[in-house]
Amino acid sequence: MASQFLFWAFIAITCSIALATDPSSLQDFCVADPVRSVPVNGLVCKDPKFVEANDFSFSGLHLAGNTSNTVGSHVTPVNVAQIAGLNTLGISIARIDYAPWGVNSPHTHPRASEVLTVLEGSLQVGFITSHPENRLITKILHVGDVFVFPVGLLHFQRNIGYGNAVAIAALSSQNPGVITIANAVFGSNPDISSDVLTRAFQVDKDTIYNFQSRPKIYKEPTTSALKITQENACLHESKPLYPFATTVARR
Repeated sequence: MASQFLFWAFIAITCSIALATDPSSLQDFCVADPVRSVPVNGLVCKDPKFVEANDFSFSGLHLAGNTSNTVGSHVTPVNVAQIAGLNTLGISIARIDYAPWGVNSPHTHPRASEVLTVLEGSLQVGFITSHPENRLITKILHVGDVFVFPVGLLHFQRNIGYGNAVAIAALSSQNPGVITIANAVFGSNPDISSDVLTRAFQVDKDTIYNFQSRPKIYKEPTTSALKITQENACLHESKPLYPFATTVARR
């Protein structure tokens, strides 16, 4: 009896791990069709006869994002909203630009782990483990260093230099999602009751109202966003990345 219980417990755990990722493709590709709106877990496939090379490409990741904002950072996502061919592949990337001392505010990705690689500058990075430990695991990264943020855990990055910094993040989902803590708590629609927040943060209501009246830090494009073309990307400030090998050699 005990052996049967262990067997079925093993099966349940194995299945839960297998299902804890994006759905696997059962064909060569499933390019997202932005026109059809059938509610599925992911996006409906485009007819393969109409698939083209542009469905698998993106231009503009060499361009620096505009960091002239309150937090001093900018995220350029490249997920299924930008590359329709990522649908069902379970991967995406993003470029993150940091002004001097800029931060990528504490946030989580509910559907993806993240591998961050520093291309320029130095970053303090960290994530917080779950309750009850709430342990901060943090490290200083330099050019060429890599750091992993486990799926769902609160994490952040901060530029600790007087120059700009750049990183590339690889994520284990075509649509990892982002929950920026400040936005979620103080910028929800509708607002969370001030009675809840004053009790939770042990502050007065005027402080809560002040936070709720501030603009959101960052809003990630949804999967229904229009695909960014090379012409649109050229409207942004142009600043090429340092070649990775050259940057490492200069250190």
